[in-house]
Amino acid sequence: MKIIVLGAGRVGERIAENLVSEDNDLTIIDPDAARLRALQDRFDLRGVAGNGVLPSVLRSAGAADCDLFIACAALDETNLAACKVARSVFNVPSTIAQLRAPELVQGGALLGKEGFGVDRVVCPEASVTHYIQHLIDYPEALQVLRFSQGKAHLVTVRVAGDSQLARQSLGEFRAQHAELPIRIVAQYRGDRYIPCDGDSRFAPGDEVLLIAARENVRAALHAIGNPDRPVRRVMIAGGSRVALSLARGLIGRCAVKIIEPERVRCEYLASELPPEMLVLEGSGADEELLTSENVGEVDLFVALGDNDENNILAALLAKRLGARRVIALVERRAYADMMQGSAIDIAISPAHAVIGELLMHVRRGVVAAVHSLRRGAAEALEGIATGDEHTSQLAGRRVDELKLPVEARVGAIVRGKGETAKVIIAQHDTRIESDDHVIIFLPHKRMVRQVEKLFQVRPTFF
Repeated sequence: MKIIVLGAGRVGERIAENLVSEDNDLTIIDPDAARLRALQDRFDLRGVAGNGVLPSVLRSAGAADCDLFIACAALDETNLAACKVARSVFNVPSTIAQLRAPELVQGGALLGKEGFGVDRVVCPEASVTHYIQHLIDYPEALQVLRFSQGKAHLVTVRVAGDSQLARQSLGEFRAQHAELPIRIVAQYRGDRYIPCDGDSRFAPGDEVLLIAARENVRAALHAIGNPDRPVRRVMIAGGSRVALSLARGLIGRCAVKIIEPERVRCEYLASELPPEMLVLEGSGADEELLTSENVGEVDLFVALGDNDENNILAALLAKRLGARRVIALVERRAYADMMQGSAIDIAISPAHAVIGELLMHVRRGVVAAVHSLRRGAAEALEGIATGDEHTSQLAGRRVDELKLPVEARVGAIVRGKGETAKVIIAQHDTRIESDDHVIIFLPHKRMVRQVEKLFQVRPTFF
């Protein structure tokens, strides 16, 4: 696929990292030539320096025969204008824009074909907000990803020292919970992937990825045995747009305090939130302030400021002062990698949060959802089985008959639509039907192309 990306910032860099490894023809436009050279030194891509709104620059980048245009520059106005030019001048078939303004994210005629020509909107702040809200719903999880309009969930959980799963084999766990319809698809010890089979044993600190129907997620986490304490008190350091969006989503659910250093921003936050949500002027890394506000009693401390170093420092300090769980918003990839295994429970990258939404439009075959995992090293893909046993490599076949990469795992199948849809946990003899949504875990990105081919319908299949 020929793809043009406008913007070589954090999101553009993460897009490049994910797409160049999949044999896409990728071109990135950015006014900063030095930044482009740095990306070209790291990845197999082409850089075009210039203003991506200008037709001459888009023409130089190859917009005339581009398949997908992704605008992820810093300003909404730039992204809108660039998509309009790409669609109107070069008739690019598919456009995606990163937009932050709520009025624009809501879409409508303004973004459609008669407007700015944007087919799909991604918003890093909204993605991060949803990510954190899922973690509040399931406080014992490290990550919660939704498939098939929320019917199925993929959950990452760290095995606690007193967990029932600790020092058990997968076979023993299945025998004890035979009535529980879940599938453990992956196990990680540090950064090392361990293929799951009946003899796999789990140790405290391991990260386990499981798939279950939405209604069975809490029972699955309870079976693993990690402590389940609901989140009632939340403290947020930093009054960013993400912080405001998260606070709004927690109205009526949690007691919330926000710490923000700028007085003007504090006044704005206070005017936007109900009076029971306390907005404090100060630094999230002020030990005296955190102590006086009883940070040691909060269930969740979230550092959502605009500076990585401040977020990391605030989260580490809150953890040391007794906060039960801490999350830090970290833009830089190197910092996010360093946080693995640290006192910070979860580090979230806005760029990583949106990459799955973008990958869905690059995947071949009928793909309904994509989630990037393990900082881009792995992936979970939801595709739709189309055709029949003569034209499809999925429909009419059992799971153990599929030509999957050795370590790829079919986690679940969602059959039917709407409220009547049901989640079927995949077994070796589960038979896939046409129109089933099939959720597959891929531990390595190199498996993507092989799995994509399974979802492509052929005139005849041999």
